Amino acid sequence: MDRPRDAVPAARPGFLERTFRLAEHGTSVRTEVLAGLTTFLTMAYIVFINPSILGDAGMPRGAVFVATCLVAALGSMIMALWANYPIALAPGMGLNAYFTYVVVQQLGFSWQAALGAVFISGVCFLIVTLTGLRALIVEGIPRSMRIAITVGIGLFLAIIALKNAGLVAASPATFVTLGDLHKPEAILAVLGFLMVAVLSARKVRAALLSSILTVTALSFVFAGNTFQGIVSLPPSIAPTLFALDIPGALSAGLLHVILVLFLVELFDATGTLMGVASRAGLLTDGKMRRLDRALMADSVSVFAGSLLGTSSTTAYLESASGVEEGGRTGLTAATVAVLFLACLFFAPLAGAVPAYATAPALFYVACLMLRELVELDWDDITEVVPACVTALLMPFTYSIATGVSCGFITYAALKLSAGRAREVKPIVWVIAAVFLFKFVETGGAH
Repeated sequence: MDRPRDAVPAARPGFLERTFRLAEHGTSVRTEVLAGLTTFLTMAYIVFINPSILGDAGMPRGAVFVATCLVAALGSMIMALWANYPIALAPGMGLNAYFTYVVVQQLGFSWQAALGAVFISGVCFLIVTLTGLRALIVEGIPRSMRIAITVGIGLFLAIIALKNAGLVAASPATFVTLGDLHKPEAILAVLGFLMVAVLSARKVRAALLSSILTVTALSFVFAGNTFQGIVSLPPSIAPTLFALDIPGALSAGLLHVILVLFLVELFDATGTLMGVASRAGLLTDGKMRRLDRALMADSVSVFAGSLLGTSSTTAYLESASGVEEGGRTGLTAATVAVLFLACLFFAPLAGAVPAYATAPALFYVACLMLRELVELDWDDITEVVPACVTALLMPFTYSIATGVSCGFITYAALKLSAGRAREVKPIVWVIAAVFLFKFVETGGAH
């Protein structure tokens, strides 16, 4: 049958709709861009903190700044276009500290050899991803442990936020204590958190971003924040580009370092991916549909980061703040990637957002992530106890990897002791044994 003359052909979906399937995910360009801006603002601190930490290892800070921006943009864009998830990537906190203060300062290796170790761990990471072994490991994680990972990440976010806000401080007697509430930074952070909570209760979509921008504006008036310009040319990346020392990394002393980096990257990134995806409602029957692609984006980023000149790159917890603003597709991550590239030229402007301005948003997201606890089967001790161990040790040891490793060991030990070993998947026994070996070898010190 001929089409009526007055019939209008269906409009072809635009590029963004075809690429990110916005309608399918119930979102819009405006929402995704807003979510990407929110995520970027909560993790932009890394472009300043990473060069500072790796600078203590003797690395040129200007080159590390450029490498940090580039690998964050690359990793986030791969996640956006290949996996279509609202998850951003950047050099990981904790991994950079291990790189500097353990591998270089304590063990005495050069930063070039340490980069070589990152490279080799990245290659291993890539292999287990390409062979499907990493996805197999993730699928073998019990449901209770998946919940625990999400909750633990929430608690970990909370302690990071409270520390950045100045609301908790170190104490020689009690380890942590209440910070100085007379400081304007702490007061502004409290006001920012209340603002987030009130706006969210009133269903204001840009609640987190509004809080970040408001606290930043007030910081110029009450907290002595200084405006140092808008545009500057990026430094040269030449001092760190392809500077890694692979033969040095293959020495006997660094083989253990490579194993630790691999294990930390494996479970930090996987735990974060699952936690953020769960918060975004992107899990189907407890699984990520495009997990293999998300893992590939993460793996390639570790590999690329070592070549550019930075410590291991990983999926970022702060992506949860963008998810809370409505981010559901890769357009959120693509927005983050573009903003990191812009950071190369707008470093002074990006530096105007202080950590205590993003802390309220992180703490609010952390509060919401704790509600996953209701999904646990509290009548089954062999499931609940390992889950609690996992969640509690993440903030108290300041390490996602430590929480996950202790949780797996506890899970395997309890199931075995309770005569329920048949309930444990083979991969769990392997993971628990590897982590137990790691603790025996290192004493858990690193």
